[in-house]
Amino acid sequence: MSIQSMIENQRSAVLMKPGWVLFVLALSAFAIGTAEFVMAGVLPNIAHTFSVTIATSSYLMTAYAVGVAVSAPVLAVLTLRLPRKITLIALMTLFILGNVLSALSHQFDVLMAGRIISALCHGTFFGVGAVVAANVVAPEKKGRAIALMFTGLTLANVLGVPMGAFIAEHFGWRSMFWMVSILGVLSLFGLLVFLPSSQAEISSDIKHELQAFKKLSLILSLFITALAFGGVFAAFSFVAPMMTVLSGFQSSSVSWLLLIFGVGLVLGNILGGRAADRNLLRALFVLMGLLATVLFVFVFTVHVALLSVVTLFLLGVFGFAIVSPVQSQVMQAASGAPTLASAVNIAFFNVGIALGTYLASTAVSLGFSYASPSMVGFLLVLLALALQLLKQRYRNRSA
Repeated sequence: MSIQSMIENQRSAVLMKPGWVLFVLALSAFAIGTAEFVMAGVLPNIAHTFSVTIATSSYLMTAYAVGVAVSAPVLAVLTLRLPRKITLIALMTLFILGNVLSALSHQFDVLMAGRIISALCHGTFFGVGAVVAANVVAPEKKGRAIALMFTGLTLANVLGVPMGAFIAEHFGWRSMFWMVSILGVLSLFGLLVFLPSSQAEISSDIKHELQAFKKLSLILSLFITALAFGGVFAAFSFVAPMMTVLSGFQSSSVSWLLLIFGVGLVLGNILGGRAADRNLLRALFVLMGLLATVLFVFVFTVHVALLSVVTLFLLGVFGFAIVSPVQSQVMQAASGAPTLASAVNIAFFNVGIALGTYLASTAVSLGFSYASPSMVGFLLVLLALALQLLKQRYRNRSA
């Protein structure tokens, strides 16, 4: 072996370490998460630019969520015959193009198109990325690897959203999209350089992947995801009026309250990954049980300022602690065909968000107080726990 070959092999060994792969996946998640969540803080600016109402500009967020839910399973099927590395690179390229189009838009319809294009990559990227993250580590560390990738998504709430809002406020909302585009380019470079060649293999054939959906355990796992995460967002969607109207905080305090919630998300993500690796079934029951408890307690503590802050923090912790376990459960239920199931589960996260926010909005519109979304969330998580128990009984009988 020549010296040059030895140097090249050493370089490859350093670059292809799991830590680098997970870092790049987390950076990609940070970019995608920032692009999704930062819109909430700039809707008035965009509405002013295009002379539309804020309600109309909010369709940019709705279109993104629908785009994620619809495109995740479709693109997962279309890319099954592609190597995973190529799939992730293509999806990140699509993400960059969508955000560049948004930055250059001078018509509302063009901005809408840019948002939809960038949304197309979301579900499939996280679905395929979760499979890649799980495959580059030892089996006993899969939960933590998936959680580490999703840490980028939680950090997008804590760092990316306020950073994007600051840039939009001082340099215009188009600058925010340029910032996200730059994050996408950095992620693309990382995927090209650090993603191991072992991820160049083709995921599976379509028939094999689709056959996994004949399993009742997989179908139940997907609905557990939707109900549990829907419970989180039923409460979170009304966090601003809850904390201002019921807890008595000023509207100027909402930003730091969201920061506290975001810190809880990061800690919960780490907790959930470790719990999933130790005992997946126990993690699912315990964490969903704690989440249900927090949501129920929030109905009452929201009327006391200090207690409401503590409960909001715990909602962040246990709300995101369930992410890695439910994602791991779906991949486990799909056994040897995890790629499509993983992407579909990301779509079900968004189905849950839509369901939770719709039911919470309905409760408030019917005249119930701003505490009612927490009760809606509590009931949704209880349903998720009931399905988890049903799934376990079905599994025990099958065994």
